[in-house]
Amino acid sequence: MRPQRSGLDQRSELARLIRREDIPRTPQRLPRPLTAEQHQLLQREFLRRNDLGGNAMLLIRYTGMRIGECADLSCDCLRSTAPNQWAIHVPLGKLKTERMVPVDASTCKVVQRLRFFRSLDPRPADGRLLARPGSKEALVRRLRDYSHQVCYSLNLSTRIVPHQLRHTFATEMLRAGVSFPVLMKLLGHTDPEMTMRYVDVALTDLQREFHQARAHPKYLVPQPKASSIPLRAGLDGVIDSLLASSRKLRTT
Repeated sequence: MRPQRSGLDQRSELARLIRREDIPRTPQRLPRPLTAEQHQLLQREFLRRNDLGGNAMLLIRYTGMRIGECADLSCDCLRSTAPNQWAIHVPLGKLKTERMVPVDASTCKVVQRLRFFRSLDPRPADGRLLARPGSKEALVRRLRDYSHQVCYSLNLSTRIVPHQLRHTFATEMLRAGVSFPVLMKLLGHTDPEMTMRYVDVALTDLQREFHQARAHPKYLVPQPKASSIPLRAGLDGVIDSLLASSRKLRTT
């Protein structure tokens, strides 16, 4: 008579038939944008402190770059693209892409302050905007610890991470009228699905879009004539799109 196997033996046998890759991966949750209150408190505190960490956090907030990309910036990352127009060159990052992010005068001042702090650092010049205390990983940890300490001092959640500044930048750009393809370029994304995960569509956004659509239906508005000027390629095209979005916002 064949001996009867226990339930444990049967489960063990079935477990050998299932591979790790057969188990679906659980959805990975990304940090959300800061709330309006969190953003206001943090930005005010970074400006008040006006130290290396605060200016680094402001630079991440104003450009939407990753913290690792900020650690890799060169001293000459600020580039003139046209008279009174500037952009920051973001080096090869997580997705092995580099990009130029247009910035305004206030962001230029942040870069200049970081250059000043670098000039005071006794470490030998290595061409980078932020001095590294031994390694890139050590610098990133120091910046994250700085963010944690600031949140603690403001009685904010210590679970807030610098990457939420990037999400806040993405949401702000979309609300300001920046087109989705341009937003992908600004964030350095190659996958539209990833960009969508960065954008926070709140109830207030839905209400604004709904009432605007009801008040000014597009099918009743005369369509503007297509411009005869061809779009420029590369960074110039990104700048053209940002300027066009800005003009559109001022006329609506």
